[in-house]
Amino acid sequence: QVQLVESGGGLVQPGGSLRLSCAASGSISSGNAMGWYRQAPGKQRELVAFITSRGTTNYADSAKGRFTISRDNAKSTVDLQMNSLKPEDSAVYYCAAREFQDGSTWDRAYDYWGQGTQVTVSS
Repeated sequence: QVQLVESGGGLVQPGGSLRLSCAASGSISSGNAMGWYRQAPGKQRELVAFITSRGTTNYADSAKGRFTISRDNAKSTVDLQMNSLKPEDSAVYYCAAREFQDGSTWDRAYDYWGQGTQVTVSS
């Protein structure tokens, strides 16, 4: 039974930072690619970043230079450090895992999803 649990969301002012964390349990291991997605009200779910089993990362254009995805295989966690946050970053952020080593920009390529954590960027 795979379980992904996100934490770290909240309310932050524009320009601020947040660090999201995803704790994985079950059969998820260092051999699984992991990703962070987000969905704002009225919008489609979109990729924020993914990290492969080898540690290769990929970011959406909107996240490049501001967000950093990382994983700690010993702790089975994947973090998303978000800096210079903007109001348009407000969304529910989801952690996702694949049964493969390589990441994907396609959300249906991910096999497991967390419940999400709300991020609100507002003054």
